[in-house]
Amino acid sequence: MHSNTTVLVTAYAVNPYKGSEDGMGWNMILEIARFHKVIAITRENNQPAIDKYLQEHPIAHAKNIQFAYFDTPYYTRFWKKGGRGALLYFYMWQFAVTSWIKRQKWDFDIVHNLNFHNDWTPSFLWRLNKPLVWGPVGHHPFIPGDFLKPYGWKALLRERLRWTAKLMFWNLDPFLRKTANKASHVFAMNSEVQKVLSLEDDKVSILPSVSTEPVEVQEKIISDRFSILSIGRFVALKGFDVTIHAFARFYNSLDEEKRKTVNLTLVGKGPAEALMRQLIKKYEIEDAVKIIPWIERDQLTFVYQSADLFFFPSHEGAGMVVAEAMSHALPVLCFDNCGPGEFVNDHCGVRVPYGAYETVIQEYSEELNKLFLDRNRLSKLSRGAVREYKQKFTWSRKGQMFKQVYESIMDRRVNTKIEAIETDNIYTSI
Repeated sequence: MHSNTTVLVTAYAVNPYKGSEDGMGWNMILEIARFHKVIAITRENNQPAIDKYLQEHPIAHAKNIQFAYFDTPYYTRFWKKGGRGALLYFYMWQFAVTSWIKRQKWDFDIVHNLNFHNDWTPSFLWRLNKPLVWGPVGHHPFIPGDFLKPYGWKALLRERLRWTAKLMFWNLDPFLRKTANKASHVFAMNSEVQKVLSLEDDKVSILPSVSTEPVEVQEKIISDRFSILSIGRFVALKGFDVTIHAFARFYNSLDEEKRKTVNLTLVGKGPAEALMRQLIKKYEIEDAVKIIPWIERDQLTFVYQSADLFFFPSHEGAGMVVAEAMSHALPVLCFDNCGPGEFVNDHCGVRVPYGAYETVIQEYSEELNKLFLDRNRLSKLSRGAVREYKQKFTWSRKGQMFKQVYESIMDRRVNTKIEAIETDNIYTSI
């Protein structure tokens, strides 16, 4: 066991008080520190939150972490405002940070480019001439046009321009190919990453970035109620139009008495909220659908616990809320895609394949009806969701996978040195 291994981690987004990429960066750094010394480099604007959290919360392995903060000079990033320009600055930040690291004269064994990654932006840590671990690297699949049209031509154009940019990076960026070739190991959020980057089987592991803190799970009690939940930003990527269309078709197929036992809760906010409210009004399902803005995590836990099914027809390649839902014993209804569809199996949920828009709506509606009528199956899927969460979606599971890969890399380095010494001795004795 290489307990003295020092891992230098670059994590563009780290904030212990946030979720998504920021929370992922924080939790994964803590997991690496359970077994190894860590030099963790992130942006300067993350320092106040990190310092505050470390002062207020005793963390067992904090002594193993040395945080360092880097940003390019202001005149190179004045144009970046919040999310606007984030990907361009991320590219610049990664390139610049390697030169800055060289000047620090730190001693480390492995470099790990940790988060904010997708499979069309490179890492530059290979310039440090150390074994490189890359990822979890994300991939969002191509979204069929029929599923973008409800959001208007601008959403369709924006998505197609984004996909064109990806194709350009995949085919023309020499640094992306260099990163894939130089990496000792790549953690991929889903199976498409390996295909897009043409990675050999022995240097890639599937590791969804989604995880969540353990919760005290209470077994779902079978009742006459059927509460459906969906959570996320109200944008085209999340597919809330599909949620409402399918729920409305299912709901309106029920008789009046059964309708009283069924409801849909949507938690989130975003630019597509107006479209969603318009659809809810069109189908006259206002009494059965509730929209809740973003709420505090303790309140969100109550919302999860009050639901029977998590409906998430998202087109993305990840989905943090899927892990959260399963941790609360919620079966998941989603697309059979390389995102949530790879997190969910027949033991913990139901997947619907892509097809024509109307066909998909009908299939989702039918699946909702089947689950509504078969509560024993719903209960069985609920228990399966908890098992799946414990096996794959805890932070500690990710820490163990990092540890195994680091140790494998260090073992190979030791063996390579031994072979070199033995070869030298052979030539010396001739």
